[in-house]
Amino acid sequence: MQELHDAPLAPLTTFRLGGPATRLITATTDAEVVDAVREADAHGTPLLVIGGGSNLVIGDKGFDGTALRIATRGFELSGTTLELAAGEVWTDAVARTVEAGLAGIECLSGIPGSAGATPIQNVGAYGQEVSSTITEVVAYDRRAGRTVTLANEECAFSYRHSRFKADPERYVVLRVRFRLEDADGLSAPVKYAETARALGVEAGDRVPLATARETVLKLRAGKGMVLDPEDHDTWSAGSFFTNPILTDAGFATFRARVRERLGDGVEPPAYPAGQGHTKTSAAWLIDKAGFTKGYGTGPARISTKHTLALTNRGGATTEDLLALAREVVAGVREAFGITLVNEPVTVGVSL
Repeated sequence: MQELHDAPLAPLTTFRLGGPATRLITATTDAEVVDAVREADAHGTPLLVIGGGSNLVIGDKGFDGTALRIATRGFELSGTTLELAAGEVWTDAVARTVEAGLAGIECLSGIPGSAGATPIQNVGAYGQEVSSTITEVVAYDRRAGRTVTLANEECAFSYRHSRFKADPERYVVLRVRFRLEDADGLSAPVKYAETARALGVEAGDRVPLATARETVLKLRAGKGMVLDPEDHDTWSAGSFFTNPILTDAGFATFRARVRERLGDGVEPPAYPAGQGHTKTSAAWLIDKAGFTKGYGTGPARISTKHTLALTNRGGATTEDLLALAREVVAGVREAFGITLVNEPVTVGVSL
């Protein structure tokens, strides 16, 4: 277990932003993770858990406490059952399941970050969510002082949310278990319209696993959503805002605002989101409120490839990023009466 003091945290995040931590511990085993958490809790020391750093916005002043970087490794595949250590690189693990001919997470290729973060956020893209394949999550319960195993139904998964996100100070994820599908080398049924169009198939069709993965990677790369150190459009946290879910009444009010602002013939994106609710597109809202690709003049700007990504063009500070985020939130609220919610976790700062 490595320990550093006054340690820079910016290099551990995909934004490359944020000040130092008073203390940084890198744990390579579950036991080291648990020991570090117990020590911090015993001394009342603030604790920041870091995986791949792809969903973190750390304040410029840094973190006054112990930052725990989880660098555990473990990929265990038995039939269609997969167990990943929390520190496993997610997109590498997905690639290995595709190579093994197993379906269920192939459309989550290219998503940065670690395996342990996926149940927290209920990571999803292109018609798949990890909640559909996760069977169990092994975590250290800080309140109970012991390691627990939570079944899927105990994780309270919903859109970009979970029990772990709802109570962020309680659990530290150690391992995630999945049940995948052996479909003779084919993908799970394609659900997302954009993916189906790119593949040239109908929704519900299956395609070769490698083809599904390669197509998703191309789609993500075209939006700056695959990490590339040379491409500042990828110096981001991916989607910065979640797609709003509105009640039927709220959506009717929103629809009227759209027609008032953009004309009677304009219909906003609408997707079923459970009884009495409709999901709309945050990217569409941002664009139609006037924040187009590449918006901004400072070191923090909207991606030139995707309106939903806020980026560090090099030399930005966290305050630069937050100023842009607040401008976008205020603009969308004024235009459409909807308040966007940030998807990344903020540390020492807020919108």
